[in-house]
Amino acid sequence: MYNRSVLIGRLAADAELRHTQNDVAVASFTVAANRPYKVDGKDVADFIECVAWRNTAEFVCKHFNKGKPIGVEGALQKRSYEGKDGIKRWTTEIVVDCVFFVGDSKQATNRAPLPDAPPPAASDKSGGAYANGNAVDFEEVDCYEDLPF
Repeated sequence: MYNRSVLIGRLAADAELRHTQNDVAVASFTVAANRPYKVDGKDVADFIECVAWRNTAEFVCKHFNKGKPIGVEGALQKRSYEGKDGIKRWTTEIVVDCVFFVGDSKQATNRAPLPDAPPPAASDKSGGAYANGNAVDFEEVDCYEDLPF
């Protein structure tokens, strides 16, 4: 199983940069992504909530503003929180771990992965032989012998 979402759209509003009590940067923003069809001749867009942490949060706030094309990758997450009125609410958002420019070739080649992403959650899986640095399960194959050119 794999939880990965990729969006290409436009920033619906400027990202909101905040800091946690431990001074960790977090940015909340919305990406407007058009659907691949029109209704009554008009584009139909979904407005997807996104959250980015640490350097990625600061990168988004520094390099993107309302209306600018943006590409994001991350995991889809559903979480609950208590509103100011004390009522429990639910939200679905993409926890962004990679942001990239979309548009002209100069921007499209710049890609900003999260360099200090938190480690993935612990898993019950051992990770196989490679996790222990043991590569004995692999052997080198000379695949260039039979090429016709």
